[in-house]
Amino acid sequence: MPMASRLTSEDFRKQAEFRHHLRRFLRSSEMNAKSFGLEPNQYQLLLAIKGLPNGASPNISTLAERLQIEQHSAVELVDRSVKKGMVERYRDGSDKRKVFLRLTEAGEKAVTEIAVRNRQELMNSLPAFMEFLDTLHK
Repeated sequence: MPMASRLTSEDFRKQAEFRHHLRRFLRSSEMNAKSFGLEPNQYQLLLAIKGLPNGASPNISTLAERLQIEQHSAVELVDRSVKKGMVERYRDGSDKRKVFLRLTEAGEKAVTEIAVRNRQELMNSLPAFMEFLDTLHK
């Protein structure tokens, strides 16, 4: 039997509710970034740098993969963020060919303040997210 025929009206309602809350969170996050004079994807870059998994290198390739964008798009995004004073490039001490990225003081401040605001929206949406995730286990 196809999977679609197993979904109930309640399943669709829960998915729609989850999607609504997810989009509301994303919209709120976009507005929070704009309130700091950042493009939403610049905030995503700052967050990706700040939240890299242990052992991951903060380079263009890694960040392009984390943001799910093409490498040339990541370069352009980094260039705009460098001009904004949020990110800086630096060279590896042992291999000067390797270029890494780090947040500036302004970038640290922006990503932290935006993340605090975004956390509140996530907390508001948490019950809807949990309800939907519970349905996946049943």
